[in-house]
Amino acid sequence: MILRVSNILFVLCLIAATATAAMPSESSRRPYLALGDSVVFGFINEAGVEYVNPENFVGFPDYVGLRLRVNVFDAGCPGETTGSFLSTSALDIGCRSFKSQLPLHVAYTGTQSSYALSFLTNHPETRLVTIMLGANDLFLLQFACTGDPTCIANGLPQVLTGLGTNMATILAEIRGAGYKGVIVVANYYSLDYTNTSGTEITGLLNQALAAAAQAQGAVVADVFSAFQVAASTTFAGGQTCKAGLLNSNGSPNQFTCDVHPSQSGQKLIARAIEAAYTAAVRGLE
Repeated sequence: MILRVSNILFVLCLIAATATAAMPSESSRRPYLALGDSVVFGFINEAGVEYVNPENFVGFPDYVGLRLRVNVFDAGCPGETTGSFLSTSALDIGCRSFKSQLPLHVAYTGTQSSYALSFLTNHPETRLVTIMLGANDLFLLQFACTGDPTCIANGLPQVLTGLGTNMATILAEIRGAGYKGVIVVANYYSLDYTNTSGTEITGLLNQALAAAAQAQGAVVADVFSAFQVAASTTFAGGQTCKAGLLNSNGSPNQFTCDVHPSQSGQKLIARAIEAAYTAAVRGLE
């Protein structure tokens, strides 16, 4: 009986040791660099004192990190545009103000581009780079036009061209820093798939991002389609908010939301990124 117990204990110890050896330790995991805007940061509106600690904000990079077993470096900045990512003089919708007063997940004072290039130079073992950026360029246009549809329609081609050029520059700089791994560009979801004009504009944004990604050897995570499928239930009826994929805006009406993903939405983005990454890696084999 004692011998049998000893044998069982030995086997259990062997299994545990094998599992531990197979599981990379926190220190041995390769870096993952997440770049972009408030979605990447995990932003929540009207969070009050919670802003003093960035750990209160969980974005899709955290879930990607868990699924791929990588160390997350989330440089996302709420209000970042493709222009302000590259230049301190370009317009944003609050990124510079936010990071001058409140902490990001990682600390940097210059542009997100400068941080990214320095990071990649110092971490050549980086396993994955993701970027989700461009929606705030459209919000800048919307604000400048004070919501006027004609003004937005007239200004849209120039904005799309500009953000496409900026994204191509960003991706080229990442490659220029010597990074040869997978870059995943996450596209954007529609806030309401039943809103034809709004969804068409999101589609045009995504086309510009996809063109830049293709030109620079990056792959696209199809967040747009993932959210569309999730919002296609009878109850949600194509509305991303009613599908539980967006944060509540704090209104007494529980079916009104802000533009940022809920944790369900963030997890869905993470799954889309993991799928794009896995397909890219298989394509390289």
